[in-house]
Amino acid sequence: MDRRSALKNLTISIGYAVAAPTLFSLLSSCNSKVETWKPVYLSEDQKHMVENLVDIILPSSNTPGALDVNVPQFIDIMYCDIEQQNNQQLFQKGSKVFQEKFEGMFGKNVIKGSKEEFQELFESYFKLSDEDTQKVLSNQKLNERKIGDDEKSDYYMYKFLFSVRYYTLFGYYTSEKVGKEVLNYDPTPGVYQGCIPLEDVGNAWSL
Repeated sequence: MDRRSALKNLTISIGYAVAAPTLFSLLSSCNSKVETWKPVYLSEDQKHMVENLVDIILPSSNTPGALDVNVPQFIDIMYCDIEQQNNQQLFQKGSKVFQEKFEGMFGKNVIKGSKEEFQELFESYFKLSDEDTQKVLSNQKLNERKIGDDEKSDYYMYKFLFSVRYYTLFGYYTSEKVGKEVLNYDPTPGVYQGCIPLEDVGNAWSL
């Protein structure tokens, strides 16, 4: 099956429930060696930023991390073939702001940045007071035209960071590897048990 043809037939709705089986196959078919993949939507600078950000959000531990299941490739494909044009534009504007902030903070091109430097900048935008957090979240619900010029930079920045975080989690938990190795997986479900202790449930089920 042609990957782009499959993606164009998927729904853009927030649930993505119909898309899950196809997304499993897309993620499992991506090149497993992150350093060799060529983005179809992201620039090389954006590729480097996304790879580091997803690794910060879901690093490898005793379970696979975001890089282990090709989440950067997933984000690249979603923004190339699925996302609406307006969200693509917001992603581009936000990634530009993030790059400018990074290069201003560390005095070098973003593509030469280390994971530790990305983490320092990333965390600085989420160490907020409750009041500032509520303001950021409220602004994110507004249309771009309603944001004042003095707030647009942060607005775009958070649009970018929140979208990367969203697709990192979505891509990770719909990947075949996580579905089979991290979540509970039973391709042939047995008897339904409606009332059992929560501690007996264990991990969430991928099927």
